[in-house]
Amino acid sequence: MLDAPVQLCDCDVEEPNVHLFLKGTARAEDVITIPVPVVDENLCDACGECSRFCQYHAIVSFGTKPLLFLEMCHGCGGCTKVCPKKAIREQGRRIGVVETMQAGNITLVTGRLDVGVAMAPPLIRAVKTRLQENTTAILDAPPGTSCPVIAAIRGTDFVVLVTEPTPFGLHDLKLAAGMVREIGIPFGVVINRVGVGDDRVHAYCREQDIPILLEIPDDRRIAEAYSRGELVVEALPEYRGHFLRLWERISATQCA
Repeated sequence: MLDAPVQLCDCDVEEPNVHLFLKGTARAEDVITIPVPVVDENLCDACGECSRFCQYHAIVSFGTKPLLFLEMCHGCGGCTKVCPKKAIREQGRRIGVVETMQAGNITLVTGRLDVGVAMAPPLIRAVKTRLQENTTAILDAPPGTSCPVIAAIRGTDFVVLVTEPTPFGLHDLKLAAGMVREIGIPFGVVINRVGVGDDRVHAYCREQDIPILLEIPDDRRIAEAYSRGELVVEALPEYRGHFLRLWERISATQCA
């Protein structure tokens, strides 16, 4: 839609789906690992310093050789630093892959978390390391307000919060708006499925001085196109102008 190179990053690594809407050529697939501890029991004297240091209880000692719970490890390396006997070293533990695909002028970078892995933020950060300077980047963040969302939006220039005019939509919007304000990133709102609920989301945005960037009607044709894996701006060209104006409003906010 934009006549310039665009980087599109799918940071919803637990359930990536942007690739379903783009047809392109795979360019690369990189395995992502995080450093996790390995204990040399011949050197360990069960002092417990590693256990006392770890705030995530990924390594635990009860006066015995440490027990490791690697699915809880954040890969900070602190346990290796505090071990007085140098009995702990690190090795890589796979958490997922980062895939790169080219579709026209769009470079899609997708994070895909391995099944059973709980640590999404390191993989999200690995996706973001592929960003190139001086090229427009759009990041698709996971839903909610938890750590993966913060990892995705931290360091961005602008956040678009998508909601719908229902009590549930308003509840989640309030949480998300509070989170983005706490981080200190400018943001605006896109209201989807306008017409299905009431005007409480609109009233909240007016009260909180939150700009409404775009309103998308409750159009069954959009849902049908989505179910077929088609982009709305291609299946329904009359919507192309709305999304171009959305981009213009975001760009104007950044230049203000």
